[in-house]
Amino acid sequence: MRRGPEHFGEQELSLVYIAKRLHDALRIEGILTSAGVDFLVEPDRYSGGIIFRAERVGAFFYVAPEAETAAREVLRTAGFTPYATE
Repeated sequence: MRRGPEHFGEQELSLVYIAKRLHDALRIEGILTSAGVDFLVEPDRYSGGIIFRAERVGAFFYVAPEAETAAREVLRTAGFTPYATE
């Protein structure tokens, strides 16, 4: 379920997906909500493009660390590739 930043308090959240299109962002919101995963979504900037690099805005999906594994599995099952952590 989509939550506000106050729900998570001061804990460090894990980035699980960056939606580059509104259509994908709306689908992911529905998928995570249906799975019962609490998440925070915020707009932020990312670099995109191969030949012509540009700064774009996407929807960044965050979850609490204890929900990260479940959220990543839900995204994979739905056909999305979760954000790769380094």
